[in-house]
Amino acid sequence: MTVRIRSALDTLPAYAPGRSVPGAVKLASNELAFPTLPAVAQAIAEGFALGSYQYLPYKSDGKPTKLKRVIVLGRGGAKVEAGLTRGSTVSEAVMWARDLVNTPSGAKSPAAFARAAKTLLTGKGVKVEVLDVAALKKARLGGVLGVGQGSEQSPRLVKMTYAPVGAKGKVALVGKGVVFDSGGLSLKTASGMETMKTDMSGAAAVIGAMSVLQDLGVKTKVVAFAPMVENMPSGTAIRPGDVLKIRNGKTVEVLNTDAEGRLILADGLSLAAEEKPDAIIDLATLTGACVVALGEKIAGLMTTNDSWGEQVRAAADNAGEPVWPLPLPKEYNPLIESEIADLKNIGTGGYGGALTAGLFLAAFVGDVPWVHLDIAGPARAGKDDGVMVRGGTGFGVRTLVRLLTDYKKPAATNGAR
Repeated sequence: MTVRIRSALDTLPAYAPGRSVPGAVKLASNELAFPTLPAVAQAIAEGFALGSYQYLPYKSDGKPTKLKRVIVLGRGGAKVEAGLTRGSTVSEAVMWARDLVNTPSGAKSPAAFARAAKTLLTGKGVKVEVLDVAALKKARLGGVLGVGQGSEQSPRLVKMTYAPVGAKGKVALVGKGVVFDSGGLSLKTASGMETMKTDMSGAAAVIGAMSVLQDLGVKTKVVAFAPMVENMPSGTAIRPGDVLKIRNGKTVEVLNTDAEGRLILADGLSLAAEEKPDAIIDLATLTGACVVALGEKIAGLMTTNDSWGEQVRAAADNAGEPVWPLPLPKEYNPLIESEIADLKNIGTGGYGGALTAGLFLAAFVGDVPWVHLDIAGPARAGKDDGVMVRGGTGFGVRTLVRLLTDYKKPAATNGAR
């Protein structure tokens, strides 16, 4: 099947005051900003690639799409070709993330997930270090070790470093990599476990984004951390009431073992802060509370720095991955204070769970500008909807790529704490 596209690339519409132009962005002074030809071409490439995505390894009668080739005709020459190439490159990263998210948990232990990451990043200008249990202990990563101790599949942490010549700025990424979440001893319901193979979507997005930085000529230095665990109930699992010591020295009383993602992110964020980056961003399928607040298509954005938060939101809007700002109210900090430790891993009361989770994570980033994206809703699609095919969506890859491409050091402004 060959698809020819002409009109979208031939010309961009002119703007007249009072006229509504589809696809244009309203700016101040009654002006509109139009997408450039390369941007249109990139969108076309991403639309076809991601909209036709299929995951078929376990289908005995799986039928691949009949779409074999797309031919784009129009003006623009090299610029349009560059946009198409960029869209194709970014789409490959998104589809890799989707493949990993859709893979059954039994086939992607933390060790297997780490190997997949290393394989993907080979030859991509990214240095990869994999920490096994011995290295995790040496690094004092009590959150990762604590969550992982209940599973026969031992935990890992993957550190990735992209350091281009002439780098401008430094950003740290952290992605939650729980390959399966049973809830631990605070066991989930049977239906609550059905989609828990997707609980490593944040790590998959981070790894996918790292894989294309060199190909896209990104000039930002990036260091990324992906803690990988399986959260299981057993005789060796952490118990409610146990206390874990995180990398930065803070202690956490674990009152609910199903609030495990924030425990491994605490270690990842501590390591990220030690790198002294200009800014940090983490992605995590963290709370059902965020899904209750924003639904299944919008990620929650929390930040300690307004400038950084606005930059992340602009990148997400540009990439077509919707996010919405949520507060980090300091008045809620007492809700995560523990009687016996520095913090507890769940908030007091039954409300504001996404916010107390964000406040918990904020305790591990120091003074570095930080954004937390709770992608619990949009990391998985329940049905086909445009480029979001049912199953893992790879949400966050396109936002990260755009963010790192256009990165500017955030201003020293504080967000709500």
